[in-house]
Amino acid sequence: MSVVQLSTKLQLRNMDGISVKFGQRVKELRLLKGYSQEKLAEIADLDRTYIPGIEAGKRNVSLFVVEKISKAFGITISELLKDF
Repeated sequence: MSVVQLSTKLQLRNMDGISVKFGQRVKELRLLKGYSQEKLAEIADLDRTYIPGIEAGKRNVSLFVVEKISKAFGITISELLKDF
């Protein structure tokens, strides 16, 4: 395996870790607010099937979606991404 291939593989693995951390953070905040996944999706104006994928770390969300989720929780993007 070349250095470039190895570097790319490690970057992808790190992105997976970020997706998992973000999903855990969304789930933590959702539960603190007492929201169901469906309720969060409704407030954030996202498809209800999207939230489980985010929480499972299977979605690579855009900044647009990050903003929608932070607004749904009534917090800033920086608060949503706290401890990353």
